[in-house]
Formats: sequence, structure tokens, C-alpha cells
Amino acid sequence: MKKIIFKAIPFDKELLTLALESGVDAVLADAQHVKAITELGRVTVITPEDMPLVSIDQKSDEDIAINLATEGREVCLTKGWEIIPVENILAQVKSLALEAESLDRARLAAGVLERGADTIVVLPEAAHDLKTIVAELKLSQGHMELQKAKITKIESAGLGHRVCVDTISMLKKGQGMLVGNSSGFTFLVHGETESNPYVAARPFRVNAGAVHAYAQMPGDRTTYLQELTAGTEVLIVDATGKTSIATVGRCKVEVRPMLLITAEVETPQGPVVGKVFLQNAETIRVVSGEGEPVSVVTIKPGDEIMCRLDDAGRHFGMRITEEIVEE
Repeated sequence: MKKIIFKAIPFDKELLTLALESGVDAVLADAQHVKAITELGRVTVITPEDMPLVSIDQKSDEDIAINLATEGREVCLTKGWEIIPVENILAQVKSLALEAESLDRARLAAGVLERGADTIVVLPEAAHDLKTIVAELKLSQGHMELQKAKITKIESAGLGHRVCVDTISMLKKGQGMLVGNSSGFTFLVHGETESNPYVAARPFRVNAGAVHAYAQMPGDRTTYLQELTAGTEVLIVDATGKTSIATVGRCKVEVRPMLLITAEVETPQGPVVGKVFLQNAETIRVVSGEGEPVSVVTIKPGDEIMCRLDDAGRHFGMRITEEIVEE
């Protein structure tokens, strides 16, 4: 996840308000404006003294930036940087910030050497693109490859504790969370964005499954659904594999009748089987092979639903290389 800073130099209250509403991580401003900025909202304010600004006009300027970074300073290359010098510096420092005067330059900054700059400093002339920059570079977790899995079995599983994940965001049709019995096979469980004659939509909610299940998280991590709490950032994925981040507002754990859904994906190495426990209710939906939400009470063996295959093997949610079998 990239860190997004808005450069409030020169100071402009209207643009600063836009930056705060867009969800930037910090504001870069002159020292005399720090008090005025913090009165507008709770935000980190840094000054050019905290973040040295380096203009790369000649080869020796690269050394200046590298030396400052080696000393532990958070260095920012000013507007006008070019790819080759940035690559040279990135190869020798742990972190680097780049100024961006447009959405395209922000995208470029985020992708240099595939790693990209750790911090994007958005200039005032790019303020109209700020919300898009935050959405793409801060909230997005890239693209996940999803596969179509064929349902092989659906059976009642008795009562169990299930977790409703209520986020502080409004999810859209096609979005949900990746949940499963195994970290290597997760199902795209759709948000409650659809209404019916009996129950209103709850577009902030993903009725995600049983307490023991793994959920795919930001930063290539997993967690048990039972461990989610208010303030936790969760990974939201849509039917195309596009990702974003939402913050948990509340989790509800309640005893409900459950279904055990089994599905498999054909791979060159043979079929891969995955399972998930979901509440037995019409409002609980997975995502069909066509990308549409479909209720768990109407799906049947032979239907295709969207899932994600991965290498199994996690320790405290972190990926490890170890022989692990999860069934």
C-alpha cells in the first residue's frame, strides 16, 4: 500500500479540505501553517525540514538523495524526476517519495522498478485527481486472479457461529470477501448489496462464514474471521479480481444454521477441492461464473462460482513455505 501525502505549499484552505476528505495519509506544509491544518482535521503534518526535497538535475544529485536516505531521512524527489535516476536511487535505498503533478505521473511513480516509490506526494495541480489517486494507489491491492469452480456438494452442517463483517464502506454489486476452509482455496462471498421482498439490502455487510474460516487480507495475509474487530482493514474483491480495502466497523458473531459447500477447480495437475461454511439463508450469496450474485439456497451441484486458488501454508496469517495440508 502506498502512502499518499498532499503538498499544501502554497497553503490553500479549499484544496487542503479536499485532501483531508480524500483520505490522504499526511500533509506536507510550511511550519507556520501546521496549527491551521490540524484545526481542520486530525492528520499528520510534515514540513520540508522533516522530508528533504531533492531536485535531480545532474548525476551528483542522486548521491545527495541516497546519502540523506542512508541517514534515515525520508527523501522526496521533486517534480520533473526521470525514470533512470529514480531506478538508480530505488535500488540503493529502503524508501523514497516522489512528487506527482497528475494522475498519470502518480501511477508512474507507483510502478517504477515494479516496486515503485513508497510515498507519492501529490502536488496542488493534481488536486482534482486526488480521490482517484488515493483509490488506486492507497486502497487498491492490485488484481487477483480468480477461477471458476464447479460446485460438487452442498449439505446442511448444523448450527455454528458465523461472522457478519460490517464495514464502514458501501459495497457495490460484484464485491465481497474471499473466504474458505483453506488459505489455498477461497470463495468469493458476495456483500449484502441485493434486496428482496423480505429483507432490505445491507450493502456495508459481508455475511462471511464460520468463525474458523480464513479470510484473504491486504498485504498477502490471511486471518481467521473470528479475529476481525472494529478498525481492522479487510480486503474487498470484485468478480473481475479488482481489489480495494474497507475498514471493519463491527463484527457480529451469532449462532445460525450452516451449509457446507464443496467445489473444485480443474488444473493441469488435477482437480483442486475447496470447502466453505456459510449461513443457510437466502440473503447469503456467492458469485456465479458469470459474475452475478447467487443465493446459497438456490445453487446446486454443477453450478460454477468464483474462487481463488493459492499456495496453502500460513503461520499467523503470513505466507510460509512448508508442507501443509488443509482439508
